[in-house]
Amino acid sequence: MQASNNYYLSNPMVHKDRQLSKSRSEWVRAFACNDMKPLIICRGPIRKEAMDVFEEMGISTYGILLSEKDSITYTNALAPELRTLTDPDRVHRVPDYTGATKEERQKRIQQIIRIAHDNGYNAIFAGYGFMSEDAEMVESMENAGLNFIGPCSFTQKSAGMKDQAKRTALETGVSVTPGVNNATSLALFAKYGKDGLVKCAKDHKLDVDFAACKDEEEQALALLAASYSAGIDIVNAAEIGAALQVEAKRMLAEKPNNRFRLKAIAGGGGKGQRILQSANSYEGATIEEKVEKAAANVPSLVLECLIELKTNGVGDNKNVLIEMNIDTTRHQEIQVVGNGEWCMTMGGRDCSLQMHEQKLLEVSVTEEELQAAIEVAAAAGKTEEAEQLKKDLVILQHMEREGAVFGEAVKLDSLGTFECIVDGEAHYFMEMNTRIQVEHRVTELCYKLKFTNPDDSGDYFIAESLVEVMVLLARHGKNLPKPTRILREKTSVEARMNATNQALQPHAGGVIENWSNAIPGEIRDDQGISTHNPDTDVFMKYHLAGAYDSNIALLLTTGETRLSSYQRLAEILRRTELRGKDLSTNLEFHYGLVHWFIGNGINARPSTNFIVPYLTAVGLLKEQANQIDLEVAFNEIRQKYVAAAGENGKAWAEALDAKKLLLIRPLERLFAEPHYMSGWLSMNKDSLRIVDGEIVWKANPIEMLDKLYHYLNMDFEKGKPARYMIWDHDHDILSAAVNFYKSLNAKVDAADFPALQALLAKDKAPKGFSDDEWLAVRSAHAGYFAGTEVLAVLMYIATETGFCELSVNADLSITIPERLTNKDLQKQMAKVLVPPPAAKSDEVLAASGGMYYPREAPGMDVFVNEGDHFNAGDTLYIVEVMKMFNKVIAPFSGTIAKILVEGDGMIIKKGQPLFKIIPDEMIVIETPEEVAEMRRAKTIEFLATLK
Repeated sequence: MQASNNYYLSNPMVHKDRQLSKSRSEWVRAFACNDMKPLIICRGPIRKEAMDVFEEMGISTYGILLSEKDSITYTNALAPELRTLTDPDRVHRVPDYTGATKEERQKRIQQIIRIAHDNGYNAIFAGYGFMSEDAEMVESMENAGLNFIGPCSFTQKSAGMKDQAKRTALETGVSVTPGVNNATSLALFAKYGKDGLVKCAKDHKLDVDFAACKDEEEQALALLAASYSAGIDIVNAAEIGAALQVEAKRMLAEKPNNRFRLKAIAGGGGKGQRILQSANSYEGATIEEKVEKAAANVPSLVLECLIELKTNGVGDNKNVLIEMNIDTTRHQEIQVVGNGEWCMTMGGRDCSLQMHEQKLLEVSVTEEELQAAIEVAAAAGKTEEAEQLKKDLVILQHMEREGAVFGEAVKLDSLGTFECIVDGEAHYFMEMNTRIQVEHRVTELCYKLKFTNPDDSGDYFIAESLVEVMVLLARHGKNLPKPTRILREKTSVEARMNATNQALQPHAGGVIENWSNAIPGEIRDDQGISTHNPDTDVFMKYHLAGAYDSNIALLLTTGETRLSSYQRLAEILRRTELRGKDLSTNLEFHYGLVHWFIGNGINARPSTNFIVPYLTAVGLLKEQANQIDLEVAFNEIRQKYVAAAGENGKAWAEALDAKKLLLIRPLERLFAEPHYMSGWLSMNKDSLRIVDGEIVWKANPIEMLDKLYHYLNMDFEKGKPARYMIWDHDHDILSAAVNFYKSLNAKVDAADFPALQALLAKDKAPKGFSDDEWLAVRSAHAGYFAGTEVLAVLMYIATETGFCELSVNADLSITIPERLTNKDLQKQMAKVLVPPPAAKSDEVLAASGGMYYPREAPGMDVFVNEGDHFNAGDTLYIVEVMKMFNKVIAPFSGTIAKILVEGDGMIIKKGQPLFKIIPDEMIVIETPEEVAEMRRAKTIEFLATLK
């Protein structure tokens, strides 16, 4: 049976025959990988992608790990990959993919090795999750005779740990972010003295060859390494925190306006990192007092970093870096490929659009696209834009050169990502991720690799998949010649579809009941969720249980230019229909954001601090929309027409009543989805102005209304549920109106809509019309135009909130109004976007589902006890949602009367009562009547701006 989702199943952009064993060339056949038998130990989109690529390479004897949380813990949460991998002997169950402690992690490693040996697997694929950058795990696999498909343990140790990576970068001349990377050594010196290291080794019975070390720092590192191997602590987290606090005081005093970032060395993906606020953000009579207040937070922040990564156990490497946080930075990364001898790069990716260190939208950065964009900007006379693009090209070339040098230095023998921050014309190396990245397809859609026989230039093969390249490198290593990169597409873009609410907060527990089929040009990496029932071709529902991260799928597309790739992504998002129970995703956010860039400047260079102010601007739109009553607005406009019509009032009333829902329904949708409103305003901000009470239309409101229905994916389609499209009678009215203006524009000489309006305002008939015909035209125009004034509410909301002040400058930087950076306003608007669950005045409810923790870490005191008084802003508990730990703070002051949830790691649901409290001030709740009156007053205020 031909599946309705056949394009998704066999997308030519990502699927092809990769079996080199079938080649006519003996040289090419030598690089076949059919004898590989990998065990896949990761989950998520990369697991399904690896399964597909292995099959396409002729590797059919792979297996997968399957955790209980991916199979039996939650109903309807069965790993979607099992819809295609139906052989139970190739599915190996484990409690979890990695352990919660060092001991559990070591047990899991040994369990994986046993599974591999017992089932004949000879390789391990870890993707981009869990233990993919665990040097201990990789070394264990190597020692067990297993081929790790990824960087070897030497590379993992040299580049995977952030402190060692920065040391290597400095030695190879790579620019790094200013900071301190040896907190554990400093703690060791503070505790034992530089001359006490030998005694420390002797006391703890550690075998260290101090004579082989060139300086005291190397001696400290050797001693620390020995302690990790022995599984003991010679310095603990508190001592490391104290040592880092000393360094923080120095750095805060030197740069009192700067924030600093603390990073646990094994962290990644934003985990294990915390921000230390600037000294000048604290109150104090002197700079010394401010520095003391700021630095006082360092020990607790260090502990938070370690706890989040579960590296606070005895014997764990607890090193934490502190480095200057460049707040206006852009986050860019270079894809690096090597075989241990040669090393090359494959362009860059811009990952600046992120929140809480979690990437949201990633776009390719290639020389070819930048060169083309420079030419376009120069031809259009956009000098400042062209100059910025030229700088970006130079920065990209420098980063690629340094990435290759660094890759060679750490003997990279697989894929790695050279991550940098870009600040103006400078760039700084942050870290190398010794694994394939979530966003790797952004690169592979732009470049493919050509491997050529050194003895015959006509004898070659091409690899388009980076997973395929990883397998080739793991199997053939140094036998592979250095490839050349070949352009596939100039640009690509990826949107991460996550289970989050409108404020981008994790929202676990929803069930996907239907997902529209992928459209041509769309790459949907969704773990196999869109795989239909093979017998009925029906979508199978899927529970987003939230046991792991919030990512559901990766949505990608390509283009000749960045604009065309964004436009294609916008069309993919527009046509995506995702429905279910208690389902919340960031699709609406992406749709609005992509249109913001299309409308404001596609080449804009956002920094990593853009998203929160942007969300705040969207929240302000929602807050303002909440105060407008569209029913009241339209009725008031209707009444004005009826009153002015005199004896024809009844006819006007009927005409307007027929159009009421045509005009109001799409506005209601925008009001309900502020991210859609953001995108629409960004694309149409120049279409309308309100000048001295007069609506000045730059574009025909009828045509705008037609485009709005299309923008909202509410086009008329036979058989489509009425709830999701324009109603048939409204469609008839709108179609007649659109055709009327289309016909009129073809007959009159009007360059634009203002010119057409001016013509229609005249009594005298233009050439080609009789007086009667022109009278009929003007009457029809008046009828079609009547009521469209209500559309002006969108510009009113934009004006009231200053939405358009968030804008792109000529040099591609972005102006962020200062008010949007206000922390209090940001928190307030997050609550507007996602109102907290309705609660009684004497209780605190769970803002989201997840795992509840009453304390920072096991063994520590709880945040609050019964009878404790708390202040607004105090931490009440921690909730772990989709592997992210979120501190929940008190929104007001009060006293804990009763704690309703006991124990660590308890599962809680959104809206569940957690505490009974006695508030310091009783909360006054507005009645529905008061809210309605407030909305009416605000609506009348809007109408008063119109004549």
